[in-house]
This record gives sequence, C-alpha cells and structure tokens, in this order.
Amino acid sequence: MSAAAIQAPAGAMLKLLEELAAFSAPGPGVTRLLYTQEWCAAQRHISETMAELGLDVRSDRVGNVYGRLAGTADDVGAGDKVILTGSHIDTVRCGGKYDGAYGIAAAVTALGYLRQRFGPPLRTVEAVSFSEEEGSRFPLAFWGSGHVTGLYNGSEAERTADPAGVTLRQAMEACGLPPFGPAGSGDAISGSSAGAGVPSGIAAYIELHIEQGIVLEEAGLSLGVVEAIVGQRRAELILRGSANHAGTTPMGLRRDALAGAAEMLAGMEGLAVTAGDPLVATSGRLETFPGTPNVIPGEVRFTVDIRHSESAVLEDFCTRLFADFAAIAARRGLELQVKETLSTSPAAMDHQLRRSLERICREQGRSWRSMVSGAGHDAQLFAPLCPAAMLFVPSRGGISHAPEEYTSPEELAAGLDILTMLLYELAYR
Repeated sequence: MSAAAIQAPAGAMLKLLEELAAFSAPGPGVTRLLYTQEWCAAQRHISETMAELGLDVRSDRVGNVYGRLAGTADDVGAGDKVILTGSHIDTVRCGGKYDGAYGIAAAVTALGYLRQRFGPPLRTVEAVSFSEEEGSRFPLAFWGSGHVTGLYNGSEAERTADPAGVTLRQAMEACGLPPFGPAGSGDAISGSSAGAGVPSGIAAYIELHIEQGIVLEEAGLSLGVVEAIVGQRRAELILRGSANHAGTTPMGLRRDALAGAAEMLAGMEGLAVTAGDPLVATSGRLETFPGTPNVIPGEVRFTVDIRHSESAVLEDFCTRLFADFAAIAARRGLELQVKETLSTSPAAMDHQLRRSLERICREQGRSWRSMVSGAGHDAQLFAPLCPAAMLFVPSRGGISHAPEEYTSPEELAAGLDILTMLLYELAYR
C-alpha cells in the first residue's frame, strides 16, 4: 500500500481530543494532574475507547493504560516485542488540550483504523496513555514512562509528596490502584510482564506531539522529524537566612534569603545568555517565607530547569552554576540546600525511523524539516533502550502549556496520517 493511500479517520481523533479536554479541574484551559479525579476519569475514558475499537486493554501498577493489537506471527524476528506508540495524559496547570493528549488520541485512532481496514498485524502494536510526564503535581517527571523504562525503582512512591503532603503512594491508592512497592517484580521494560500489561520488550517507540515552539509555523512547514531531544537538569533549592524586622534591621546586618535568590537567578540568566543557544535556563517557581511585607524573608524556595542538546555542555554549565550559587550563599551568610529532581541525558532519535518518517512525508506530499526538541518527552527515556522516533506538528504562535495552545485540524490530521503509515510499515510489512 502506498503512503498516499492512508487516510485515517481524523474526525474520530478530534472527537476524542475534545472529550479528553472535558476532563479538567475548574479554571482556564485544561488542568489534569496526576492521580486526581480528572485524571482517573480521563484514563477510564481512554480505556473504554480502546475497548470499543477492539483493542485488548490493560494497565500497569502506576496507571499507564495500554490498548494492544496482537500480532499473528511470532517467527518474524520480533519475538514478543511490541511496537509502542502514545504519549502522556497529564497536563500542567491551566494548560492546553493538545500537549500529550494529541499523541494518545492519534495512537488510539491509528490502531483502530489499522485493525478495521487490515485486520490483525504481523507484529504486536500498542497504544499507550502514560500516567504522567509533566511533573506538575509531584516533584518528579516521567513517572509513567519512567516506570516502564526503569528510571524509577518504586521507592519514590513513599518519599515523594505533593505540596499538600499527599505522597505518591497515597494518591495512587485513592485512585484505586493496587498497593505499590519497590520495583523488582519484573515489570520494567527489560523484565517480564508480571501480569500487569507492561510489554516484556519494546521493538520501537513512536511519539506524535505538538511542537510547543514556533519553528514549524515560522518556516511554513507541516511536520517536524525530531533528530534529538535535549537533556534536562531540574533542581529544587532552599536558601535560608534570617527573618527579621524590615524597618529596624540595617542593610549591612541582614541575611536576606530573597536578595540572595535574586542575585543567583540574575546570575543564572547572565550565564545562560553568555553560553548561547540552544542552552536555556529557567526558574519557574519561587516562594518566600514568612511572606509578610514588613518582614525580611528568612527562607526562599525556588526551582531551576537547565536544558541543552549536548551532555558535556549541559554538565559544564550546571557545575559552574551551582558553584556560583554556593559562592553567593557563602558571601551573604546564607545556607543553601540543593535537591536534584530530574536528570535526563540528551537523546538521539533512531536514524532508520527518522528516514522512514521523512520518506513517508515526501510520499504524502507533506512539507517537513529535521529539528531538535527543546522540550522533554517520553521518547527520550526509550531512546537508549530501543529505536525511538518523534514527529511534530506546528503550534500556533509557538504557544504551549497555556489555554491558547492550538493546532489546526488539518495539521493534526497530517500527523495522524504519517503516524498511521509508519505503524502500518512496522507492524504489517
């Protein structure tokens, strides 16, 4: 079958996207945080949709949901390995309805279409809705794909809590998930299924996603074939000084935690500008204590997020940055505590899958370019373990993680057709 013959039912995908957007906490945009009522309802809806399309539905111990289209041939060299495609179901607070959900809706739609038109594949293929990727509720990211790939060992469930003090374990139990203990039961990617639905091995992982940037729109292109995903370092920092009266404490005798944090963050910006593109450095959250207008802040908590596409550059920058932070704290008489919450290496996408995506784009008459992803994605966790690929569609105005996030139906449909054709080639040929 030629690539141009693929016309997956974009209407069904768009309908599912709208349905998922309705599972949101009150407020602007879409807010669907890990293990909340909205999250539980969305995962149930995905499970029901998968079942309606004739997929074999299962979930694992962290709430990842899988819809399997079982292969008929075990002697084609793939063994029991699975072709996996999907994305994450969680959102940031007041985010958009496409980030993550688009990759899930497209994956489910593509498998339903392939089953209906071509019947069972030779090789097993699965759509997956990962439980979490964003790190919006708990101070860790990639909880869903990290469970599958072995990034997490299970101990995080007890010692990781949200701002309200609810631990991961408690949140999971509130969602009706089974009791959670340390890994070792063999349900990571390299182990056996353990009856939870996690595949014992993955032949390839493919993720369709909105770009979350403005590169494709500015270039007037329909699709982006991802070459690599940047590495990330995230950390939570606590800076402690002395809270004291704002009117009676002379400037030279203050141990002002907020003034110290301000100097650190201004320095971080200067270092990042000097380092140049594609390095980026961000502080997205800052809290002061006691938080009273007439009291010098005695404690500040803030985050940093550093990204680059080359490991050496990323490591060198972080080493210098945290050394500078320590020097500022010492000079100001402040106590600095640094807790790393995420460390991912830059991840190159599989060369052969990239070439296949580029060829399919040409055969379907789609405009495209190769590009680096400045955002983190589940695909980067799979890249060291199996062939992985990512395909982007444009984001209007480069806006993402906001209610204004938007991609046109035509652009969403183009991504769906490319994904469907690649899955057909991998599973049916």
